[in-house]
Amino acid sequence: MTDSAVRQIPFTDAQGAEKTLDDVGADVILVVNVASKCGLTPQYEQLEQLQRAYGDRGFSVIGFPSNQFMGQEPGSMDQILEFCSTTYGVSFPVNEKVKVNGRNAVELYKALKQTPDAAGKAGRVEWNFEKFLVLPDGSVKRFRPKQKPDAPEIVEAIESALLR
Repeated sequence: MTDSAVRQIPFTDAQGAEKTLDDVGADVILVVNVASKCGLTPQYEQLEQLQRAYGDRGFSVIGFPSNQFMGQEPGSMDQILEFCSTTYGVSFPVNEKVKVNGRNAVELYKALKQTPDAAGKAGRVEWNFEKFLVLPDGSVKRFRPKQKPDAPEIVEAIESALLR
């Protein structure tokens, strides 16, 4: 698969429409598997801060709820969207609930998981809030769940991609 091909892989948005990362309308996209009942859920706050800080410069966060990790995203799409909006003021797109691991993982995550993290490890998503930064050319940088969205290495990667 060519790097740019990841931007063309279809997924389903919260309203049931098929989209691709190119349809998001941003050059730099932070793809995150999210959950409402996880110890890492407060990362929504930093994700929204990134969206507000860089959204007008060609950046977007996009969330994919997943219930694969200890059932920490059990709600319906309406419940998830309501939680995101009222609890964290989320303005970035939150898409249809997906599987990120296993044979039923959505195609976008099958492609993203081929990217190694800073330690050189590719493969399974470890937990909720794993982050994949998709650059304009379709190349991907991977950040593990406990790495906060506002960590210097993530912010620097976003800023450097937006300057290209």
